Amino acid sequence: MKSISLHMRRIGLIFRKTMREMSRDGWMLGLTLVFTPFFVILYWLWFQGGSTSYAIAVINLDQGARSSDGTSLQAGKDAMAALQAVSYADGKPLLRVISVVDRPAAEALLKDRKASAFLEIPQDFSSSILAMQDGDRSITTRMTFGGDLSNTYYMIGANLALGSLDAFIQQTSGQRPLVEYIEAPLGASGTRSEFETYIPGTLIFSTILIIFLASMLVAREIENGTLRRLQLTPMSAFDLLAGVTIALVLVGVVSLVLSLIVAVLLGFHSQGPLWLALLIGAVTCLSVIGLGMLVASFTRSVSQAFVVANFPLAMMMFFCGVIFPLPQVKLFSLAGQVVSLYDILPPTHAVTALNKILTLGAGIQDVGYELVSLCVLSLFYFTIGAWLFNRIHLRSH
Repeated sequence: MKSISLHMRRIGLIFRKTMREMSRDGWMLGLTLVFTPFFVILYWLWFQGGSTSYAIAVINLDQGARSSDGTSLQAGKDAMAALQAVSYADGKPLLRVISVVDRPAAEALLKDRKASAFLEIPQDFSSSILAMQDGDRSITTRMTFGGDLSNTYYMIGANLALGSLDAFIQQTSGQRPLVEYIEAPLGASGTRSEFETYIPGTLIFSTILIIFLASMLVAREIENGTLRRLQLTPMSAFDLLAGVTIALVLVGVVSLVLSLIVAVLLGFHSQGPLWLALLIGAVTCLSVIGLGMLVASFTRSVSQAFVVANFPLAMMMFFCGVIFPLPQVKLFSLAGQVVSLYDILPPTHAVTALNKILTLGAGIQDVGYELVSLCVLSLFYFTIGAWLFNRIHLRSH
């Protein structure tokens, strides 16, 4: 018991020392705390607090037609109105129709990316609709569409426009679809704004950025000679790393809490328990700190640690699904779970878990695999990082 008490006292001393050093470096600590809340605000501004609307340039060449009873049909104008009426579940517009006179005008908008796709309604559109209403199933009309295939919004905008136009034609002509599709969204995913869908992945920034503090704090101990003085005390490597880790996990969790508060104030609604999201974030911090220890093991100055830390940071940002989804590169299966190449990066599991919790309302039993994976990876990276740091820096002095 006395030995445990001594270790706890030393860990407490290192913790307080680390917190004082971080408070002195106000810029680094401040940027770490506010970086993710700042990005949450940016996402809210980008999506105007809601969701993306896809601009469709429409060339309406329809000349209209008159039915046998004398009523006039302007199917082109009605189709444009139907496209404009397409909206998200919360009522915000999904498609934004821009009327243009000809193909060159549409292409100018596409080149400037002011529109996602163009749609050309033919001259005989109304007459074709009337023929179908009269039961003529041999009628066809040519609808031209296109856009910049390198624009990521093109496929989404074009598919949404064509699907909505097809529904309009079926309704107006009185035709019944061969197959009726019924969408059944998981959890509350069908009612989420685009801003809300990005929040789970964005929150992971709070944990990823800890790698800078972890590597630079330990590197500062080496650069300033503090590590050599600490070795003259009864302090062990475990005491040093445990004290630093507790301080860093606290910073990571505070950043995560601030980000959640900002997201909630801007309209985000969590479908699952927030305490579980914070637990996922804390465990992820441990693994990132382990990576920070790895970085610090091979550096001897703060500037070196800052430069080297950018490599694992980039790996975690671009290859764990934070910014965009990645294809699954299967390695093997374990207990019915597919283990892929990117699963060696802890934030991969954190992104999945936070999406399940915050969007689908999952409980702890639903994220058991992700939580266990995070714990295993955290133990692995932290153990390797601590072992290398002890071997390279503590034993060498």
